[in-house]
Amino acid sequence: MSALDFGIVIVYIIAMVIIGLVMQKRASEGIDSYFLGGRKIPWWVLGSSGMASNLDISGTMINTAFIFALGACGFFIEIRGGVTLIMAFLMIFQGKWNRRAEVMTLAEWMHFRFGKERQGDVARLIAAISILITTIAMITYFAVGSGKFVAEFLHIPGFWGLEPQFWAATLMIVLAMIYTVASGLYGVVWTDVFQGVLIFGTIIYVCVLAAGYVIPETFSVSMPLRDGGFMAVETTRDAWTSMIPNWNLNLDEASAYSIYNLFGIAILFYLLKVTLEGSGGTSQYMIQRFFAARSDREAGLLSLLWTILLGFRWPFIMAIAILGISLGNIQDPEAVLPRVINELVPIGAKGLLVAGLMAAGMSTFDSTVNAGAAYWVKDIYQAYINPKATGRQLMIHSRISSLIIVIIGLGCTLFIRNINEIWGWITSSLGAGLLIPTLARWYWWRMNGYGFAAGTVAGMVAAILQRIFLPDIPEYYAFSIATLSSLVGLVIGTFASQPTDIKVLNEFYKRTRPFGFWKPVRESISQTVMSKINAENRRDIISTFMAVPWQVVLFLTGMALMTQRWDQFGWLSLILVALSTGLYFKWYRHLSTEVEVNN
Repeated sequence: MSALDFGIVIVYIIAMVIIGLVMQKRASEGIDSYFLGGRKIPWWVLGSSGMASNLDISGTMINTAFIFALGACGFFIEIRGGVTLIMAFLMIFQGKWNRRAEVMTLAEWMHFRFGKERQGDVARLIAAISILITTIAMITYFAVGSGKFVAEFLHIPGFWGLEPQFWAATLMIVLAMIYTVASGLYGVVWTDVFQGVLIFGTIIYVCVLAAGYVIPETFSVSMPLRDGGFMAVETTRDAWTSMIPNWNLNLDEASAYSIYNLFGIAILFYLLKVTLEGSGGTSQYMIQRFFAARSDREAGLLSLLWTILLGFRWPFIMAIAILGISLGNIQDPEAVLPRVINELVPIGAKGLLVAGLMAAGMSTFDSTVNAGAAYWVKDIYQAYINPKATGRQLMIHSRISSLIIVIIGLGCTLFIRNINEIWGWITSSLGAGLLIPTLARWYWWRMNGYGFAAGTVAGMVAAILQRIFLPDIPEYYAFSIATLSSLVGLVIGTFASQPTDIKVLNEFYKRTRPFGFWKPVRESISQTVMSKINAENRRDIISTFMAVPWQVVLFLTGMALMTQRWDQFGWLSLILVALSTGLYFKWYRHLSTEVEVNN
């Protein structure tokens, strides 16, 4: 990088810190302001911030690696998490269901669902601990990717026996912590909006750069090997740009990507996983923005904007992969992104691109840390250690807990070999341990707090043991171990204890109005009101069946545009228009509809 490039990066860093410090006063009004922005943040800011928080360096590097090595069909591997397909469910119904609870965290939500007696306390405590563990894992994932990226450009040396990537990640984290700790969600979302502008500038520049490159008829790509090496693989333009996935990939068993050989089964597995996850909702920074939304309508609008903006990520990733092919000598697919910027982007533009991608990384990190700290402050410290804590004490703990979470997550990077390793475990094992309890809480009246706690503990323990003793098994085996363990724990915990108090269930149902198995509660509500609730539920179910393919097609359409496959672009565009029309009439027109339940 030239002096000009370094200067651009430094100006960006200073701007981030200034924005965060300007927001410090507003965030310091109390923990509601610190973690939720006082529920006064406009929907378009929350949606823009959500997009920036999803577009991280680590994810961009691993997604680019799959596209580079496997072609356009590599997109389908990241249905497991990188496509963020859960947004379709949040947009249609999960976002508004969560907002209606009017809580600060998913753990606090447990009191709303299971009551404030012992079973609610147990569920809340276990939820807080499990999400803190997941937060630490996410910070580790962030640090691994950002360390690889930043070390490539800033030439940070290794010392004290630690690799340059570790110190590069430390630098990124320290910079992001300055404004995150100071200004809470206010600083996070407004710096995300600013960073989003940089990110979009980066996307436009790279896509224009790649548009002038013609993909050759035959060329070589590279894939990682299980032993740490790499192998060259010949492919063709038509095969590499095809959006239609093959049932089998037939990759060499020595390849680390051979775990995806049963590609059709893997895709079906990822779709099942995302359906279960989406139907159960999410936690951490994503759900925090819905807790901060001002109304059902704004919850829908922010997620719609969030999803549309995310659609620009995939043509960008495809553009990076195309430029990687033009270099012709890349061994590590996870190094495609930094290599492209280093070797193909001119002085000045390089500084803007590095700053934009640093913005993408820090926006993910700051959101994760801010949301994770809330679980310690609200659900452990204030709830069980010091219920009479003053506002000042809570703010101090908010900042200290942020620092501790980050230090632990950074330390865990010393045990991780690559980005896909930690990302695969988070999405298919650790996250799977939370999946069944998170899903059942919405749809089954009989499930109680003890069932949630037992299922969560069983799933998390199974995921951690799998990581220790069976680290290299295929993702669908890891997923099965965690989910089955969780299901057994949930059933035993639920039926070994008494149901949740019917008054608590009534209050939960009247405010949330979910579909599912709620017969004992629904019988207490008048038929007139129930007919309105049923109509809303039917619209949401039908809309979800349109929203999931709509999001996939939206992302694929941008990719087809970058590869200049006009045949694929044409039929994808037609499908996109048809699904958008259906969503407008079945979902968007009803965003302001509220069902009042007073009896």
